[in-house]
Amino acid sequence: MAKQDNWEEKSMMSRMLLTTHDKLLPPYIRTKVQACLTLFWTKRFWPFQSTSPASLVAKTLQDVLGPSINNYTFVDFCSGAAGPTAIIEKVVNSSLRSSSQDPKPEHGFPASAVINGELRDRRKTGPTYANGVAAPPPLPAAGIPFILTDLHPHLPAWRLASSQSPDLHYIPSPIDATSAPPSLFSLVHPPLNQQQNPSTFRLYSLAFHHFPQPLARSVLQNTLCMSSGFAIFELQARTFDSVLTVLLLGPMLWLGSWWWFWGDWGHLFWTYVVPVVPGIVVFDGLVSCLRTRKAVELMRMIEDLAEGERKGWRFQWGDCRHTWPCGEVNWFVGVRE
Repeated sequence: MAKQDNWEEKSMMSRMLLTTHDKLLPPYIRTKVQACLTLFWTKRFWPFQSTSPASLVAKTLQDVLGPSINNYTFVDFCSGAAGPTAIIEKVVNSSLRSSSQDPKPEHGFPASAVINGELRDRRKTGPTYANGVAAPPPLPAAGIPFILTDLHPHLPAWRLASSQSPDLHYIPSPIDATSAPPSLFSLVHPPLNQQQNPSTFRLYSLAFHHFPQPLARSVLQNTLCMSSGFAIFELQARTFDSVLTVLLLGPMLWLGSWWWFWGDWGHLFWTYVVPVVPGIVVFDGLVSCLRTRKAVELMRMIEDLAEGERKGWRFQWGDCRHTWPCGEVNWFVGVRE
């Protein structure tokens, strides 16, 4: 209990920093910061990354869920400006369509992946899913649907993203992750195919650490009661390695923004003339490191819920490297069996 209280004290302090940060941050600057976060999610920085973090998340979902991935409709909560979800949808559906034609798909974790403390070496075990099946059944022609939601919908960004894929949808009205309505699918735009599976799998990508402790418990409670599965993905953790990775984001933005954001003169001004954008990205990243929960802390929160709410659920967690030498994706997945 002492450790839990200590975490909550740290969480309250970091929450206060985040709240002050949000109140002082003009929407224009916030948009530029979100553009940087989307860049870090979706772009591959060679030679330090073998793939983008968003693609790595998609492959993690495929490996953990196996063929059952076809049974879900994925609902991304706290989607922001669409972040990694568009890339995750594209990678998942493209890979599954390809694997339905190829009997030996290249799915699985990188060589450095750790699951529940056990190292899994893909070079030794081969491309197998969690249940040992090598390939999923054929993907429906419509693809697996992904839905963007947020308490503050970013409609222009969502419309643009959904226009580029028939399998990416959004809900234009505000959605609260603590009390998502049972009629969620009826609010989707463009409308879902009636033949698509209504089982909900929730995604929290770089989002769950924003919830203070009482709100996080409510989100988990609603998730376990109203969905068939969920996944929490974070690009940071309360570790020295993660702090070091975040500190390197500032110099990286200073070196590369002229190329990545050329033509957006406002972005370049607030990066080079007045370096507000890289400063906020680093500050927000450090606070996020303090707020990110470990798997054992998430399990403790789940165990505090009523037995009936968590009965029949199976949980897995692990991490896999997204950036050499010390950047890691930390993931926590729950599935109703």
